[in-house]
Amino acid sequence: MANKEKISIDWKNVIKLAVILFVITAIASLCLAMTNYVTSDVIDQRNEQANTEARQAVLPDADKFETVENIEAVAAAAAPNEASIIKEAYIGYKGSELAGYTIKTAPSGYGGEVEVLTGIDAKGKITGITILSQNETPGLGAKSTEPAFQEQFKGKDAKKEIAVIKSGEASDSQITAITGATITSKAVTTGVNASEKVYEALAREGGAQ
Repeated sequence: MANKEKISIDWKNVIKLAVILFVITAIASLCLAMTNYVTSDVIDQRNEQANTEARQAVLPDADKFETVENIEAVAAAAAPNEASIIKEAYIGYKGSELAGYTIKTAPSGYGGEVEVLTGIDAKGKITGITILSQNETPGLGAKSTEPAFQEQFKGKDAKKEIAVIKSGEASDSQITAITGATITSKAVTTGVNASEKVYEALAREGGAQ
């Protein structure tokens, strides 16, 4: 029977290596924390700038925006069945005059939530929509980000519910679905219709005609 060789462990080296590894990990974590601290304000500013630009894109007459603080309560009262998809609302002003409202919704599409931003002016007309984020199928539902689809909503009466048709000529209260992406088209329209309900509630509070 072969003799077993006794393995000797140098505990000093083991402890030394463990300490070195701990120090490296601690320094790396500290560097990451400092980087996050330094860049977080910049990231927040860029995100807010992007959101402001999106609001101005769908409500071009506005030059400043004020957030609607009680949007959860407004959404629950105005659109109880869609309250969960209503994420935020802003009041837009041109100088001191009311320009309209922007409402962000996140209805469920084919590939997940579709973030829709809708602009409605003080006269009750949709001034534009834009898709802030989506995970729809490329070449199909992802076409919801294209002007050809979004322009269909522009100018529609925000006091009338919009319906989706698959073909034919759309009426004043209809839009034509993206070919092969009816689910996405209906999701976007659901978001716009929910925004219309919030608009009506805010307009009553703000005295818009």
